[in-house]
Amino acid sequence: MQNSRYPFYVLALLWAAALLRFVDLQIVAVLLESIKAEFRLDDTRLALLGGAAFALFYGVLGLPVAWLAERYCRRTLIAAAVTLWSLMTMLCGQASSFGNLLLARIGVGIGEAGGYPPTTSLLADYFPPAKRGRACAIIASAIPIGVLVGFAAGGLINAHYGWRATLQVVGLPGVLLGLLILLTLREPRRLQAGDATFTGMSFLASSRQLWRSAGYPTLVAAACLFTLGATGSGLWIPSYFIRHHGLSGTETGIWMALLYGGGGLAGSLLGGWLAQRADRDGSGAAYATVCRWSLAATLPLLPFVLLLPYPRIALCCHAGVTLLMHMNVGPVLTLIQKLAGERQRALAHAWSLLVSNVVALPLGPLAVGWFSDRLTPVLGSAALGYGILAVMTISWAAAAWLFNHTAQQLKVWRKAERGEDSLLLGLPGAG
Repeated sequence: MQNSRYPFYVLALLWAAALLRFVDLQIVAVLLESIKAEFRLDDTRLALLGGAAFALFYGVLGLPVAWLAERYCRRTLIAAAVTLWSLMTMLCGQASSFGNLLLARIGVGIGEAGGYPPTTSLLADYFPPAKRGRACAIIASAIPIGVLVGFAAGGLINAHYGWRATLQVVGLPGVLLGLLILLTLREPRRLQAGDATFTGMSFLASSRQLWRSAGYPTLVAAACLFTLGATGSGLWIPSYFIRHHGLSGTETGIWMALLYGGGGLAGSLLGGWLAQRADRDGSGAAYATVCRWSLAATLPLLPFVLLLPYPRIALCCHAGVTLLMHMNVGPVLTLIQKLAGERQRALAHAWSLLVSNVVALPLGPLAVGWFSDRLTPVLGSAALGYGILAVMTISWAAAAWLFNHTAQQLKVWRKAERGEDSLLLGLPGAG
């Protein structure tokens, strides 16, 4: 890192990769109604396409990728992952049947599994702990911007050229970015001490040590429940406004782009800034506390979004929900790194992704789709809104409780073991 500006170039590349990951992940949400019409699908099968199609591969393959990321060239892993998921997104646009489309979405999940763990590991080697919270907040901001681009591109391109052309257009930039990463991103010298000892540790031993860290299991559970509500709503919210309120696909895509992009970006940056300023004792409890209160504040807004008969007012309330929910992303990313220490960052993120992707990504959309299919004969188009409301309320209330429990654990451990080696003793604060 001879050039002091180069880490920010790396951050820009990693941010672009994260953005494209969420474009390819989220764009299906605004295309669901077009896909449903062409292949004559019910909501349960649409939910499989939106979540379960790639969730299992995305989560499980993240573990071996994380193990490789702690030992081998992360640049190559990231470049290969970006290229693969982008090519598979383009292939989705060529699908001739629902089965082919499902397989292509599985391919997207396989590619995306290789992007996140090495990204977080690489980021921490370029930015010291004092600057890492802001760097993580910047990476987290790629999520709402990616959702913005996905909704906007999906709504506009789909309206003029169809869903197949949309998927092929959004996949192409990733192929070019993968090549740029491979050619220009330098693999830095790893900052953690004791590499020789650590790299000799088995996968099971590393995982066992990680899951014994104070606060890590409850943090992973809280993040999983938050993701369950977020994916359950994120996939279906566009369809709800199209079906129940009569908005067009283009209009819905633009609204979602503005809400998730503007509110999400503000929330991501605000959450990281607040948590870093409040973390005076270095325990990380403040990060979990920000997550707790931001989620708790969303709960009174949800009925206004999903039960009001006035779409413009509902959309304005949804702006508040998107801001508050995205305040979680940066703090969770930073806190996982803090609890894992310098030696297990990629593995810590991979385990968190596995839990969220095996549980949250399939069950969130499926639960909403199941509610919708069964309530539609009674409630009509409003059934989808009731399904989203039920899933979000239950999962986010439980997540807020678990974030609070995580904060209390971290405060107790910091008071009891201040100054000890957190990685060796299973305590927070190594990062």
